[in-house]
Amino acid sequence: FSTEMSNNTSVVGGQISKRKINDQVIIVQILVGIFLCINSMLIATFFTKEIFYTNMRYILFVTTLFSDCVYLIISNLLLILSYFAVPIQTWSCLFLFLLSYMYNHVTPLTLTAMSLERYVAICMPLRHAELCSTARALQSVLIIHSLSFIPYIVLSSVTFSFFTQHIICSVESLTLHRWQGHVRSAVSQFYFLIMCILIAFSYVQIIKVAKAASGNNKESTQKGLRTVILHAFQLFLCLIHLWTPFIEAAILEINFNVFRNVRYINYILFILSPRCLSPLIYGLRDEVFLLALKHWLFCCPFKA
Repeated sequence: FSTEMSNNTSVVGGQISKRKINDQVIIVQILVGIFLCINSMLIATFFTKEIFYTNMRYILFVTTLFSDCVYLIISNLLLILSYFAVPIQTWSCLFLFLLSYMYNHVTPLTLTAMSLERYVAICMPLRHAELCSTARALQSVLIIHSLSFIPYIVLSSVTFSFFTQHIICSVESLTLHRWQGHVRSAVSQFYFLIMCILIAFSYVQIIKVAKAASGNNKESTQKGLRTVILHAFQLFLCLIHLWTPFIEAAILEINFNVFRNVRYINYILFILSPRCLSPLIYGLRDEVFLLALKHWLFCCPFKA
């Protein structure tokens, strides 16, 4: 009787665990699908009006949307492969992780550039057209992608024979040497320190202008200030995500099931959540972009 009871409990426990995993995957698919749908509509709206693709502010905005879409698709694919323990060749895993890590950094770096653009627009309005031209915007996007790729070159420091193996794709599987994780983490933290300093600088400078402004200028300055604050909040969530691997590594040593649940929660809070703020900040708060979106979806009148 005791043995039979134990077996039944094991089976029931296995069913609960399996159902829980499936529920978690389904929830993620719904959230990712919603975010991708919204981002796709905003990207399509961007290309409908010349005022958007000739303006640095909107070029950087669509860069974050594209970056978020790529990152959500790849991270979601990696999540599914990990949950169902699907082995793939190491080179495929490495390629997916390189793209994932690169676009994980593209968003916060672009947010920093957007904050600096707001700083130039409010604090240096006479030089805004010169410093924030379309050509400068495209150069900024190229620099952002280059900087995003640098921290993860260390991931490719493996032997050729390792590329032909089949593994369960995870960052732990690709980190063969402890120094790789340390270098990657150190460079990422240095980046985030610089980004925090630049956003704080923009915030302080805009506050100074806001205190001296009046009338319409004051309203515009206050709006720019709120935008920088939202960028700072997004960056804060990204910064927390940078520290989650240390927490997850400690939990992994104690209990694998808890580790899996914590990683899932971190994915929802610090990967999906920051990426739903970009459409809110510009797609819905920006009056011109919102009008263009309504015009594209519902054929409403549009006036830039």
